[in-house]
Amino acid sequence: MHLLQASSIFHLCTTSLSLTFSASLKTTKYMANPNPITQPKTEVYSVWALPPESLRPRLKSLMSGLRAEYDGPEFEPHITVVGAIRLTPESALEMIRSATSGLRPYKAKVASVSRGTFFYQCVYLLIEPTKEVVEASAHCCGHFGYQSSTSYMPHLSLLYQDLTDEEKDKAVKKAEELDKEIGGLEFEISEFALYKTDTEDKSLKSWEKIEVCHLDGK
Repeated sequence: MHLLQASSIFHLCTTSLSLTFSASLKTTKYMANPNPITQPKTEVYSVWALPPESLRPRLKSLMSGLRAEYDGPEFEPHITVVGAIRLTPESALEMIRSATSGLRPYKAKVASVSRGTFFYQCVYLLIEPTKEVVEASAHCCGHFGYQSSTSYMPHLSLLYQDLTDEEKDKAVKKAEELDKEIGGLEFEISEFALYKTDTEDKSLKSWEKIEVCHLDGK
């Protein structure tokens, strides 16, 4: 074989290999980096039962009195109906509107001032777990695809804080002193609210009211 002919064949072979290798790299790169699928944005939401507007100043005064002594973030008085659940904004709105449609107002009654075991249940008003109260929560949880607990303990928090057991006991007594008639208080729930509630944010600065729905039984 002539030297020139061998050189040409070698050149053709190396060029072919180079093109094949280049194409292989492009294919590998494409397969390793496919177009990312955009995930829908989600937030953490909760559903709250709101006490009547006429009662809120009294509750806020009691809560403020406890914060003056034990600090803690400020928040709106409420009874949690659906605990923190991650949803898209669109789904959250659709679910609360569906859950409150046809739901009638119901009564809630304070059983006592009590204390819990963690930050979000530091000191609270224990609400009697009547059939109406428990069924309203279970009804709403069902619409949110949220597994309601059989040990559901309805309560209206007065203070969010990390306290020792001794401090909590003192805070309970303080609450009873600030409002001596709070035990046995009965009121109507006629509004549910959807709140954005990132539980990792203990300052509550990111918490936001999204929508209030009226319970009118229609």
